[in-house]
Amino acid sequence: MDFQNMLYTIQDGIAVVTFNRPKVLNALNNLTVEELSVIAADLEKNEDVKGVIITGAGEKAFVAGADINELSAMNALEGKAFARKGQKVYTALENLPKPVLAAVNGYALGGGCELAMACHIRIAAENAVFGQPEVNLGIIPGYGGTQRLPRLIGKGPALEIILSGKMISAEEALRLGLVNKVVPADQLMAEAGNLLKTILSRGPLAVRYALDAVHHGLNMSIEEAMDYEATLFGLVCATEDMKEGTKAFLEKRGANFQGK
Repeated sequence: MDFQNMLYTIQDGIAVVTFNRPKVLNALNNLTVEELSVIAADLEKNEDVKGVIITGAGEKAFVAGADINELSAMNALEGKAFARKGQKVYTALENLPKPVLAAVNGYALGGGCELAMACHIRIAAENAVFGQPEVNLGIIPGYGGTQRLPRLIGKGPALEIILSGKMISAEEALRLGLVNKVVPADQLMAEAGNLLKTILSRGPLAVRYALDAVHHGLNMSIEEAMDYEATLFGLVCATEDMKEGTKAFLEKRGANFQGK
């Protein structure tokens, strides 16, 4: 697939999705979101893809927010449609039954911060900067920021970031729980790749069910979530992978999972 604003490669089961507009700090415009939507659909159905890393081209930005030229001309109906379009794509990434890691290599602002939050795990370079600065433009986050940020770091800290429009460092993002790890910039992709390879070495059905349990359980009561977890635990107990994993443990050898 050929894209104008995105790079999409697959090697050894790992898809790398790169926002490729470095001259404008990988800002999101309509075409970029449309291309990301096509990629998200392929990630879901492509059996060659076992896990995903999302990053930005260049050394300055992951994704530095929306294209302000497009944004400034929108009316109410166009604004809502723009928000829903982005929300749909980000939710598709969040709902992927495959691990999705954000390798945040620079500015992750507005829609870029929202993109990182839609990923399952976030690793940041030391120079990364996060924020939801939309209030500085007289708008609010529209790609899920008002919903995912409080769920990740708590209501109070999220409101401080959203209402002040301030930017925070990678270390502050780590302290708040917005990112999982901070590494030197030149180690970012290797760190993300190593973590993803570790995850992919585990039972693939177990990884899929664990993603499902966490993602859907957060939207349930604790009682409903526990029951859902137990259901998925029962399902995974009926798999060949479970038999292989437990047998390998007892035989003190590495497991040879087949995803069955």
